[in-house]
Amino acid sequence: MKLSRNTFFFFAGAAVSFALVKAMQFSGMLTPYWQLVLDQALIIVIGALGLSIIYGFTGQFSLGHAAFYGLGAYTAGALDKVYGNGNMLFFFLSLLAGATVAGLVALLIGLPILRLRSDYLGIATLGFGIIVRVGMENGNKLFPVLGGATGMSGTPQVAHFDLIFILTLIVILLVRNFIFSTYGRACTSIREDEIAADVMGIDTTRYKVMAFVLGCALAGLAGGIYAHRYPFLHPASFDFLKSFDFLLIVVLGGLGSMTGTIVTAVGWVFLLEVLRVVLGQNFIDWRGVIYALILVVSIIVRPQGLFSGKELRLLVPDHLKMVTGKEHTHAGSGN
Repeated sequence: MKLSRNTFFFFAGAAVSFALVKAMQFSGMLTPYWQLVLDQALIIVIGALGLSIIYGFTGQFSLGHAAFYGLGAYTAGALDKVYGNGNMLFFFLSLLAGATVAGLVALLIGLPILRLRSDYLGIATLGFGIIVRVGMENGNKLFPVLGGATGMSGTPQVAHFDLIFILTLIVILLVRNFIFSTYGRACTSIREDEIAADVMGIDTTRYKVMAFVLGCALAGLAGGIYAHRYPFLHPASFDFLKSFDFLLIVVLGGLGSMTGTIVTAVGWVFLLEVLRVVLGQNFIDWRGVIYALILVVSIIVRPQGLFSGKELRLLVPDHLKMVTGKEHTHAGSGN
């Protein structure tokens, strides 16, 4: 099987990035703390790409993404804690279980709530997120291993940079292939004009549910990796503000842009950690103000987002150039 030119350069760029990180590790330039931050950035990339499918490409406004992130984390973490004991095969099975649980729950709630649109859909998903948060805080009454409001610890910490990096690459390729497939085009048409898409014969409900399930499953996968990289899980880590993190990343990066989502996700995580170092304990008090200021300034300066629906050539299949004559753009930003 012959790799396309863009895919080849994608893997080449990934290999160079990986080599740079490993060189910084061996030289001591990348401390264990900042290595942990980098791992978190890659995990957030996976989760944010899930919301990008839901909101950026399909136009379904969701405020409950952190709930699926938490479902994946608690499912994978609890299973591996009880049965896995650090076994790598069970680690991958637990990740699959976390993504599957998140996807199945998304399917169950998606069928009724995706009939709603715009703000109503956002309110419904926000309500679901609150329900999941309350369930996590009281889950120990049914499953003591979950820890309830005191949190859960003891999950084998088997996720490391090499593994997280490979999983991130796989997810990026998966999302790229989905977005530039006929399914992805159908989702984009729904974002641009749902009524017109319906008139043209596109089963809008089916594609909205498909995008919602896939995006939430990716959030569950990201949560499962998070549970195996951070030794302590707490319901507060998966509250509304975490959903707002994902939303800001997708909006600031530009709706309908994988490149924007990836770049903004990495930059956002490192920005928060720099602010945490600079502000110390005051960061928690000023976090909401900082979020609002960044959002207001970005909307004024760059309302269409950093990349505005554009993609790097590495993330665009070669056949798209032959069809459209363009290599780095696809459907607009949804504005």
